[in-house]
Amino acid sequence: MENDTLLIEQWQAGDQRAAAELYNRHRDRVFRLAYGLLGQPADAEEVAQDVLLYALANIHRYDPARARFTTWLHTIAVSRCRDRQRRKRLPHLPLLAWLKGGGDAPDPTPTPEHEAAAREQHSQLWQAVQALPPTLREAVVLRFWAGHTFKEMADILQCPVATAQSRVRLAYPRLRATLASRPADSWSEEAV
Repeated sequence: MENDTLLIEQWQAGDQRAAAELYNRHRDRVFRLAYGLLGQPADAEEVAQDVLLYALANIHRYDPARARFTTWLHTIAVSRCRDRQRRKRLPHLPLLAWLKGGGDAPDPTPTPEHEAAAREQHSQLWQAVQALPPTLREAVVLRFWAGHTFKEMADILQCPVATAQSRVRLAYPRLRATLASRPADSWSEEAV
């Protein structure tokens, strides 16, 4: 964001309001990324707070020549999520919980049948994403839930752009295979 640079400069000069504005501006995106990677709201909240507090305390380490501020934050977030997953194996979370947490906007006028079918599809997709190996799951979440470009993903994951692209590409057949094992009437092909 354009104003991030000004806020960062103000915070480096000691303006507490700039730090609060940076925290508030980026909190939701960092939380959604952590939630997508961890699947647990409490863990995601903890990671998001940790990431933002670390970033603000270490703002002198941020180099705008190397990456956008959001890319730097998301790099820290992915690293913290990996650390948390190494320490604790988390259960799978259905996509319905993600939706209740504000992940996607629901259809404004769905029928009850449409809502039930959509919930089932989202749940199946979320379970399929959660079943991916961690490197592929990170790539899918960064690309499709956090909306990062492949270049930004490469920066966050600390890998070449081609590797970020291949991780997303490798996730597709695994997702399709997992979803193909579901009942045909409960899944639509365009979702993958």
